[in-house]
Amino acid sequence: MSLEERYLELVRSELPAAARRDGWVISNDHCFGRVLLDDAVGGCWYDVLGRGRGGAFRKLDPDQLAHAVAQGERMLREGGETVRALDAQSLAWRGKAPKH
Repeated sequence: MSLEERYLELVRSELPAAARRDGWVISNDHCFGRVLLDDAVGGCWYDVLGRGRGGAFRKLDPDQLAHAVAQGERMLREGGETVRALDAQSLAWRGKAPKH
């Protein structure tokens, strides 16, 4: 399986399913995409990658994509507290308060 395929599997299926099962602070696929992309680029992803057509994850370089996949796997392993911390950092990069 390629890194892109694994990224999509995590964001579209595995992370949302775990979130619904375990009651994580985020549960929608686009939220997991936001968190993983932001973490991979170290800021608000669209400020770094730009907006436009096609999946933003396709604009990541190979190291960034590997990082995003590794962080998604980490979320699955470590659960809600890791998800909360990564989501809070993503929101901070966007000037928003963390969820409670």
